[in-house]
Amino acid sequence: MTASDLLLLLSIGFVQLLAVISPGPSFLITARTAVARSRFDGVKVALGLTAGTVIWSSAALLGLNAVFHAMPMLFMAMKVAGALFLLWIAWQIFRHAKDPIAMDGADATGNPFMRGFLTQLANPKVVVFFGSIFIAMLPASVPLWMTLALIAIVSFNELWWYTVVALFFGSGPVRSFYLRAKAWIDRITGLFLGALGLRLLWAARDA
Repeated sequence: MTASDLLLLLSIGFVQLLAVISPGPSFLITARTAVARSRFDGVKVALGLTAGTVIWSSAALLGLNAVFHAMPMLFMAMKVAGALFLLWIAWQIFRHAKDPIAMDGADATGNPFMRGFLTQLANPKVVVFFGSIFIAMLPASVPLWMTLALIAIVSFNELWWYTVVALFFGSGPVRSFYLRAKAWIDRITGLFLGALGLRLLWAARDA
């Protein structure tokens, strides 16, 4: 591995970390799960998000951008599916905003790992990053060792950041604040995710 290879890995890892840290659906789902259920369930969401990142980064390195250009209808279908999934999550959160939290973990939000995994697959921010920025930063030819290293780096970024988010939002004071302000927080979260889903649907319409 040369110095230029190391610089490339660090550059891609840093840019992707900035994209991970910026608030979006993944952040909201992780934080809400941690405060509504437990830190452990929040970490499960983080693991699901990480698994989704493995899928996206692997697909990008295996020619995702070329596939999207060759089959634009596939890209549009993925955007529509992602938008509909975000709208479904938004509606569920908004509709149950006034419902009390089942603190025994029996909250009706489903499997935390799968929620994180499906959220990551449908996340428009992730689609844009791995479908464009990630591809643009790659060299013309990516050796196998670099492919594995890149998948490991971007997946680790996803795992450690959202684990930190889950641990922070699952703390006692944050949990207490959420329980007091749950209805308004959930309504705002639902509206934000709903607006994001509608925006993605509109983008698919113009594609």
